[in-house]
Order: sequence, then structure tokens, then C-alpha cells
Amino acid sequence: MDAKDYLKILHVAEKLKDTPRHCTTTKGRIESVAEHSWRVSLMAFLLKHEFQNIDIDKVIHMCLIHDLGECFTGDIPTFRKTDTDRDTENSLLEQWIISLPQEISKEMTNLYKEMEAQKTKEAKLFKSLDKLEALIQHNESPLSTWSNNEYELNKTYAFDTVAFSEWLTDLRKAILEETIEKIDKDLKL
Repeated sequence: MDAKDYLKILHVAEKLKDTPRHCTTTKGRIESVAEHSWRVSLMAFLLKHEFQNIDIDKVIHMCLIHDLGECFTGDIPTFRKTDTDRDTENSLLEQWIISLPQEISKEMTNLYKEMEAQKTKEAKLFKSLDKLEALIQHNESPLSTWSNNEYELNKTYAFDTVAFSEWLTDLRKAILEETIEKIDKDLKL
């Protein structure tokens, strides 16, 4: 890949720094998609010793690229995203990936197919971390930034996704404990 092609890819990816997500930070600032992707990637890196039978480098790659489609459509919260939204995002992302240098295009295409199929341990771990990061971020954000449906969603979301792993199930339970403590504390104020 030549330097100009490399820069073009980075210029598209830079859009995620300015693409707001539904979540806010601890201080109430709206987070970017890039911030979410970074922390999901960090979460994967930190689990290398917990999941020794999984290719963590592949999981990190999945985490890094998973929201690149939002460069073209913006972020739509999962509870608002329609099939039409998904189709549009996937179509625009696919068009962009096809335009990339062949070796990058092939690698990204294969990773996206694996993530979509959710058959491998790597894809399942990636999807779990993606969902869990959003829950963790909600627990870190002020309750005043939560929408009404998020009180219940933070209690129920992603249990099915993590069910393949006892370790992730334990993590999900710990996140639920934080959710309940946060809500209870706010109700007492």
C-alpha cells in the first residue's frame, strides 16, 4: 500500500473521532465512536490471559474496525437501529472496503464476515465486549443522561451474548451489580 492510500484510509477513519455515540462519559460529555472502539479494543487486549484458547490479536482487529460503517451513517443506538439502517450502513461500508488496497480489503471483508456469522470464539468474544463496553459506559455516566428504556436495558442487555463464557457471564453479573447500585443510590438522593 502506498502512503497516499494509507492516508486516505486514516482520513475516513478519523470521522469516528467526531461521530457522537448515544453514551456519555463520567463527566456527562458525549463520547465518540472512536472512544468506544478504543476501549473495546483495550478490553480485548486485557483478556489475553483469560482467554488463552482465543486469538486475541484477531479479536482486537475486530474491535478496531467494527464501527467503521458509522463513518458513513453516524451512530444509531441499538434499540433504535432498524434493518434499513443496518442495510444502508453495511452497503456504504462494503463500497468503501472494496475501494481499499486488495490485501486490506480482503482482510477486512473476512473479519466482517466472521463477526457477522458469530460462529467463532473470536467473533463471540468481540460481540460480547462491544455490548459490555456500552453497559460499563452507561454505569459510568450520570443517570440524568439515561433514557427511560435504559434502566431496564442495563439490567437485561447482553446476557444472551455472553452465555458462551463463564468468565464473561461473571463480568456481566458484576456490571449488573454496578447498575443496580447506581440506580438505588440515585433513588435515595
